[in-house]
Amino acid sequence: MKVKSVMSETPYCCQESDTSRHAAELMRLHDVGSIPVVNNYDDRKLVGIVTDRDICIQIAARGKASDSVCVGNVMSEFPLTCRPDDSIDVCESIMEKQQVRRVPVVDGDGRCVGIVSLADIALEDSSKHAARIIAAISQTQGIASPTVLDV
Repeated sequence: MKVKSVMSETPYCCQESDTSRHAAELMRLHDVGSIPVVNNYDDRKLVGIVTDRDICIQIAARGKASDSVCVGNVMSEFPLTCRPDDSIDVCESIMEKQQVRRVPVVDGDGRCVGIVSLADIALEDSSKHAARIIAAISQTQGIASPTVLDV
């Protein structure tokens, strides 16, 4: 099976100069957990990805105002990507190795043309296989246990 058969096409995107609040609003409106970040809305060349977790950890948990922080300050740059004609196995391998639940899909020119989520794969695959991918993504690798903060 190919990535193009499960990906969400033409995902909502934002630019580095957009506010984190704008990115969060896109996530809320479209019920997604990440937004690809592109160089501009015409070219749509992928430069990063911002997740709901990025916004929570880097903005909300630090008491910053989301409309005062640009997406470029909280996004992950140069995310690993796949191509529409790649096999699902390639996408799954990226998810497992990078421990991510979403992978942007780019064309030969680096334009963001889609995104694949773990849910997209799970809906098309056996529950046993999906469970294996979830387990691989969810494993911790030397991450210290969380510290309890007095709030």
